[in-house]
Amino acid sequence: MMGPAHSLSGAAAWLGAGAAMTAAGKPMPWPVLLVGALICAGAALAPDLDHKAATISRSFGPVSKRLCEIVDKLSYAVYKATRKPGDPRRSGGHRTLTHTWLWAVLIGGGASALAITGGRWAVLAILFVHMVLAIEGLLWRATRGTSSEVLVWLLAATSSWILADILDQPGHGAAWLFTAPGQEYLWLGLPIVLGALVHDIGDALTVSGCPVLWPIPVGRKRWYPIGPPKAMRFRAGSWVEVKVLMPAFMVLGGVGCAVALNVI
Repeated sequence: MMGPAHSLSGAAAWLGAGAAMTAAGKPMPWPVLLVGALICAGAALAPDLDHKAATISRSFGPVSKRLCEIVDKLSYAVYKATRKPGDPRRSGGHRTLTHTWLWAVLIGGGASALAITGGRWAVLAILFVHMVLAIEGLLWRATRGTSSEVLVWLLAATSSWILADILDQPGHGAAWLFTAPGQEYLWLGLPIVLGALVHDIGDALTVSGCPVLWPIPVGRKRWYPIGPPKAMRFRAGSWVEVKVLMPAFMVLGGVGCAVALNVI
């Protein structure tokens, strides 16, 4: 999938999770629903950190470009070290390590640990990174071109500061779900895990599939490209993605939001 579809699917997934939590009797405060949807929309772009042409590679200037190169080389090294006889030879690391359930859990868990040990500045950093990605993904038409980078960063920094202040208010969600003292913002890792997994599921629908189960082997392959039957797959950026899936994500997200807020 392309960046905009990934971001929309991430936001829709968190709003759907909000609806499920409401049905389960543990509703999200509206700031958690909003912030979680934005984080999930941003996190749904993050697995493409192994691709130098992806949205995330240009979101933070030279820093993200260099990081993408490092992650690509790391992913390729892990692929070569763990491949089985049935896995094909390849020349790069795209759609390998960062497109697995294990990566999603580790990144989300790391973010939660950082949030509860690093204090306010750690929370702000997590919010800022994902706000930048969410803006780039959801407002892709407005953020095209390098001249918009600074404006995106300023908007992300401002919104992160405001949203953190709102979450810190009593009953607004800093301690949502995890209520023990010192567990404020432990939940921040959840939309990150969900966003990464939704990205992997989206890529699994395309012609190349996605090795989301790694390191669990399937037959003679450890990097088995999970996906539906080939007749049901589509190419990234095709009309199926743009004309069918993206509108569907918007509708599903809207319904999920309405249910989560008890509007319907």
